[in-house]
Amino acid sequence: MPTTSSSSSCPFCTIAHTYPPTPSTLINPSLTLTAPSAFPILSTPLLLAFLDIMPLAPGHLLVTTRTHHEKISDVSEEEAIELGLWLPRLSRVLARTMGVWDWNIVQNNGAAAAQVVPHVHFHIIPRPALTPELRNRSFTMFGRGQRSELDEEEAAELAGRLREEVEREVESAKDKERVKL
Repeated sequence: MPTTSSSSSCPFCTIAHTYPPTPSTLINPSLTLTAPSAFPILSTPLLLAFLDIMPLAPGHLLVTTRTHHEKISDVSEEEAIELGLWLPRLSRVLARTMGVWDWNIVQNNGAAAAQVVPHVHFHIIPRPALTPELRNRSFTMFGRGQRSELDEEEAAELAGRLREEVEREVESAKDKERVKL
């Protein structure tokens, strides 16, 4: 059964409420959630993107709807269109910022499919080249693998760099639209 109401116990609904949409899609970096901290990089009327607090790799992003939906099959057509617009953009932003040109985009639906937070979200996970020190680390898909806690100082710095790159991406998209006209 679809769930679309906001849930006070849902951490993603809390983040969406704390970081309201802004006209330019950019986040006020002075806003910070506690317990745990959130590091958003994108805010639109329908979507929010932020760093995963238990990343599989540095730069691991979550992209979610503001409205509480448990599964991708529950999102509205308007939300689906916006997700389709932002997933490639955020992939470019992440690749340029992290200097990592391989990544996974994963979206799990339900507990049996490894969905931990029952609020629809996509993971964009950078996949750095396997160097000797990374060979023993599990880089598996679908939410399983070695995760580590996000360092808050590093996260704040990375979120700032990602927000700057989002701003460049938005400007680039506007420039392309002007050329078409």
